[in-house]
Amino acid sequence: MSDLQKEVSELERRSATAARLFDIRRIIGGLFVVYGVIVTLAGISPSDADLAKAEGVHINLWTGLAMLTLGLFFLAWMKLRPAQAPAAPAPEAEGPEEGPGSGA
Repeated sequence: MSDLQKEVSELERRSATAARLFDIRRIIGGLFVVYGVIVTLAGISPSDADLAKAEGVHINLWTGLAMLTLGLFFLAWMKLRPAQAPAAPAPEAEGPEEGPGSGA
């Protein structure tokens, strides 16, 4: 394998790693899990005033559990369907080069 081919394969590997690292599902899932834990902990033992405002519904508990579920869904989705590296553009067919000034 030539040096150029080794360099190209190394760049493709790095591109795939970067695509997985900056997957938006990881960021969204992580934030929802963190905020879901915080809101769930706040909803475990609400004060009487909080329950009165929510008409007796443990709204923080239910919202926190929903956020946790959504965050875990995003993280599971990321794990089950990892991001693919963008495909390299196909080489164009060789032909006459056309510049911005050519043509009718």
